[in-house]
Formats: sequence, structure tokens, C-alpha cells
Amino acid sequence: MSHLKVESGTAVRDVMTIEELAEYLKISPDTAYKYAAAKYLPGFKLGGRWRFSRLAIDAWVNRQSEGN
Repeated sequence: MSHLKVESGTAVRDVMTIEELAEYLKISPDTAYKYAAAKYLPGFKLGGRWRFSRLAIDAWVNRQSEGN
């Protein structure tokens, strides 16, 4: 069962899979996996599969765009 949060009338996933993250960041799933495994991206494993908090990814993107 997926948990959804509603923002401004649209449903937004709070937690993303590798595939969803890759689509969100416009990178390949292979690149997303490599970045996660190298701990370059903020993520966690749940049942042996990577998961990513949308809030943590947004914060990471903001830090990257600021040059930090």
C-alpha cells in the first residue's frame, strides 16, 4: 500500500523507489543506484531495496544547487 500526501490538489509520494527517484531527478536507474550505494544520495534500504524520502531528496537538490 502506498502512502500519499496531497499538496495543492495533487498526490505526491513521500517515499520513492529507485525508479521513481531516477525519473524525478531525470537520471538513469543505474546512476541512481550507483549514487545511493556510494552514499552520495540520501536514502535507506527497506527489505533490501532502496527507498528515498522526497523531502530529503529535495533538500539534497537544494544543497547541490547552492554549491555545497
